[in-house]
Amino acid sequence: MGVPDEHIHPVATGVAAQTVAKHQEPQDLIFYAGWFCPYVQRTWIALEERGIPYQYKEVNPYKKEKHFLEINPKGLVPAVEYQGKALYKSLILTEFLEDAYPEYKPNILPKDPYTRAYVRIWVDYISKTIVPASMRLTQAQDPEKRKEYLQELLNAQRKLGEQVKGPYFLGEEFSLVDVALAPWIVRDWISVKHRGYRREDAGEAFKNYADNLAKRPSVINTSSDEEHYIPIYDRYLRDEAQSEAAKAVRQGRDIP
Repeated sequence: MGVPDEHIHPVATGVAAQTVAKHQEPQDLIFYAGWFCPYVQRTWIALEERGIPYQYKEVNPYKKEKHFLEINPKGLVPAVEYQGKALYKSLILTEFLEDAYPEYKPNILPKDPYTRAYVRIWVDYISKTIVPASMRLTQAQDPEKRKEYLQELLNAQRKLGEQVKGPYFLGEEFSLVDVALAPWIVRDWISVKHRGYRREDAGEAFKNYADNLAKRPSVINTSSDEEHYIPIYDRYLRDEAQSEAAKAVRQGRDIP
């Protein structure tokens, strides 16, 4: 069961709406987004961090425009149209932006080959460990399973926290690790309210790191008002969401 279209706010709100308003002029890069999606926010953060010119276009998940489906038959967001060609998937897009716009600084992938590889290892860890644990916790209906998944998430976050050099993962440098995790940090109030989660239970190092991510301007500027996330995440809390990620969690598959 999905939430009827009218129950979802159609566009970004709050600070994010102000960001959208600044990116309506045509550009070589068109950014197709869903304001509420954490994967979208990854790419959006990268665009804002680096000051890359882009045109923002909101995609209605229930009424996808013909042109969008022509360039991206999977109908997934985030997606970009670059010089008439389409790409999608959040982490691939962030790396694409590094290659397509090398003149825009700062980079979110380090120049040093070792550090770049090290960053990719921990991005993979976030995608395969922390994000699935967070989603399992949100979707869990059984109280005992919730306890199990809560501990799984805290353990995964604590392990990441032990690697943080502060204030961001690499220290002063904001990197792809931070981009990969930040959208789930700004949504953790959902687990605080409904699943007994507390950042401090993942350790002081992780809590300090998460607090710093939440205060990053690019993260704030791509976040909408909390009240408008509620109808969307209520579906996950009831385990009724029909997104590809939710289906994968329900079926025990890797999140696509």
